[in-house]
Amino acid sequence: MNRAQVLEQLPGLRRYARMLTGDAWAADDLVQDTLERACSKWRLWRPGSDLRAWLFTLMHNLYLNQRRATPTLAAVDIDEVQEHLPGASGPADETLLDLERCLQRLPAEQRAVLLLVTVEDMAYEDTARILDIPVGTVMSRLSRARTRLAALMDHTPAARPASRRESPGLRRLK
Repeated sequence: MNRAQVLEQLPGLRRYARMLTGDAWAADDLVQDTLERACSKWRLWRPGSDLRAWLFTLMHNLYLNQRRATPTLAAVDIDEVQEHLPGASGPADETLLDLERCLQRLPAEQRAVLLLVTVEDMAYEDTARILDIPVGTVMSRLSRARTRLAALMDHTPAARPASRRESPGLRRLK
């Protein structure tokens, strides 16, 4: 494993960590912890094997360990703190914020599969290896995650087309 190979994986690791944690600071910490673990366990990586899958496996396991060790905090409704968030002014920002909010509402198992397959463009087999689950479970969780995310996004006001919120062109006929 050389440094250039690891550096190539950083954008994907950061993206995955950001979506897993829902927080930029926690994501950076998770990426750093993953890289530290990779450095300390580098002898376990088999040359010629998929470095990307190995790093994502390390990250996912670290994330699960941290989740188990950290007491669950009370959830804060993002609508209550909306005015304190930087940006999020235009419709595109609102839709992105809604997508992130909806992703965080998915069960962690479904969110991990969805992110690895759709965002990181990993094969089902690689995703199964990273998450240590059967390929059939990957497909099942992915299907449920897509269905649930679509339902969540459909109930988010900024994600709905204007025609579904109000239809000024339609009038009731007697």
